[in-house]
Amino acid sequence: QVRLVESGGGLVQPGGSLRLSCAASGFTFSSYAMSWYRQAPGKERELVASITRAGSSTNYADSVKGRFTISRDNIAKTVYLQMNSLKPEDTAVYYCHAERTIPNVAYWGKGTLVTVSS
Repeated sequence: QVRLVESGGGLVQPGGSLRLSCAASGFTFSSYAMSWYRQAPGKERELVASITRAGSSTNYADSVKGRFTISRDNIAKTVYLQMNSLKPEDTAVYYCHAERTIPNVAYWGKGTLVTVSS
């Protein structure tokens, strides 16, 4: 059974930090590119950050560059999102996403809520 379980969300003040984790099971984690998406109330889901299978390359949305860092541990089958200098506009449900292209297969986690507020 495929599972992506996010954790680490919560309430944080502006300027604060959080570290999200996504624990994977039920598939060959190292064969999948991993990403974090987020969806704010009333908005579409958007890509926040992605990392290649071996972790050699990363990509970030312009809105989080320099503040967020994605990383992965293929032994622990976990992907992380370190979020620093958080802003109220970072408030959203954050989703973990796994994808491989050949064959095309993708999985989603259920999300973890991040609220940035004073």
